[in-house]
Amino acid sequence: MYGGDEVSAIVIDVGSYSCKAGYAGDDTPKAVFPSVVGSIEQTGETDEAKADKEAEAASDSKNGAKPMDVDKAKTKRKLYVGQELEFRRDHMEVISPMKDGTVTDWDIVDNIWNHAFRQRLLINPEEHPMLIAEPSTNTGQQREKAAELMFEKYKVPALFLAKNAVLTSFASGRATSLVVDSGGGSTVVAAVHDGYVLQKSVATSPIGGEFLTDCMMKSLESKGVVIRPRYSFKKKEVGPGEYKVVDLDLPNTTESYKLYCMRAIASDIKESVCRVPDTAFDEVAYANVPTTSYELPDGQTIEVGADRFKIPDILFNPSLSQTIPGVDGFADSMSVRGLPRMVIDSVNRCDVDIRKELLSSILLSGGSSSILQLKERLEKEVLEESSGNTRVKVLASGNSVERRFSHFILQCLDWREHSSIPWVVPANVVLQSRIRRTWSILHPKEVPMKLWSIATICDQIWVHVGNRITATLLLIYIDYYPTIFIIIL
Repeated sequence: MYGGDEVSAIVIDVGSYSCKAGYAGDDTPKAVFPSVVGSIEQTGETDEAKADKEAEAASDSKNGAKPMDVDKAKTKRKLYVGQELEFRRDHMEVISPMKDGTVTDWDIVDNIWNHAFRQRLLINPEEHPMLIAEPSTNTGQQREKAAELMFEKYKVPALFLAKNAVLTSFASGRATSLVVDSGGGSTVVAAVHDGYVLQKSVATSPIGGEFLTDCMMKSLESKGVVIRPRYSFKKKEVGPGEYKVVDLDLPNTTESYKLYCMRAIASDIKESVCRVPDTAFDEVAYANVPTTSYELPDGQTIEVGADRFKIPDILFNPSLSQTIPGVDGFADSMSVRGLPRMVIDSVNRCDVDIRKELLSSILLSGGSSSILQLKERLEKEVLEESSGNTRVKVLASGNSVERRFSHFILQCLDWREHSSIPWVVPANVVLQSRIRRTWSILHPKEVPMKLWSIATICDQIWVHVGNRITATLLLIYIDYYPTIFIIIL
C-alpha cells in the first residue's frame, strides 16, 4: 500500500540509448543498462493449440468432413535484457523499442521495466510510487499506454509522468529555459515556460549519438580500419607478453548483434577522442591536424585525425554526413537542421516577451551534449545568428555524468521543494489510477488526480509559508468534486 513520504519513489527513464532507474533522492540512478534487447524467435505448439487442433479434428470426423491441415503453432520470442545482452547467442537479434525518441514496441518496454524493478532495484513496484520521464514529443496515446501498464500490471500506488525538458529545466533551478536534449536517437529542442513545455516550440532532428557513432564507424571502415567485435576472437599467448589474435567461427551470429557490438566500440572511440571544432569544419584546414591514438580490443592501434573534429561537427552541419562513404542520407535532407538553426527556430516560435529569457537560459542535456567544446561552439553560433544585442548564454554542468543524467537528477526533487512548480497539476500528470471528471474550464474532460487528505492540505499550507507566499489558490478534490480554496497567509 502507498505509504506517502515513508516510501521512496522510483524514478525510471527509458531513452533511445539506455534505461536509467533508481530512487528519488539519489544523485545518480542505481541502474543504467542498454534500452535495446536481444530477441530469439521460439516456435512451438502450445498445449492450448494442441487442444484446439484435437477438438477441430474430432468435430470434422463426426461431420464426415476432411480435417484441414492448419498449423496452430504459435511463434514466441524470448527477450534478453541488460547484462544478458552481453553474451552472444545463436540467432539472437538486437532490437530497440524506440524510434525517433518514441516507443514503438511496448512489449519490450514492459520487459525493460520488469528487469529494472525485479532484477536491478530488487523492489516490488506495488509498494512504491513511480515517476516516468517522457519525451517532449510524447502523445496522449503513449501516456495512456504507460499508465495502463503501470496501474494494471505493476499495480503502482501512484504515477507521475513528466516531460524531459521540464525535468532538465527544474534541475538547473529554472522554471523558464530552452532545453537542448541531444540523446542517442535524436536531438530535441524545447522551450519551457513556467514549468510547461511550449509544444509549438519543439524542434526535432534525427541526428543523435547513434548517428554520430555510425558515421565514425563508416569513416574508419573507409580508411581500412577493421573493427572486430569482442566475441569474434580470442587472444592466444605465444610468448611472454605476446599474444596472437585467433578468429572464431560463429556462423549463427546475426548481423544485428554484430553491428551492436561494433557500435559499442565505435561509440567508445567517439567519446574518447572527439571534440567539437571552434569553427565550421573544413577538409583542407583540418587535413594535417595531430592524430590521437586509440587501441582496439583486438590489440591494434589506430590513429584518428580529422575525424575527431568532423564527426561532432555533423551536429552543427548535417550535410557533412553525406561526405562519409557508406552513410545513408536522410529522406528529406533539407529539413534536417543544425543545432544553432534549431535553437533560433524554436525561440522564434515563442512569444516575443519570453525570447530574451529563453536565449539567456539555454540548457544542454543528454549524452551527446558531453562532447568537448559543444557548449562554447553553440553559444558562439547562436549569438551570431540572433539579432540585436541579445544576451546568449548556454549552460551545462561541468560534470559529464550530471549532464548525461540531468533528467534523473531533477526527477529526484520533490515537487514541494521547488517553489516554481505550478500548483495546478497539468493534465498529463497521473497521480492515481482512477479517472475523475472535472470542470472543463479548469482541466480537460478526463484528468487523473489524487484525492487530497487533510494532512496533505496542511503540508501544502506550511510549504507556502516557508516560501513566503502570502496567498495561494488550491484546487482540492473532495469526493470527486473540485473545490477551490483561497488561503491568505
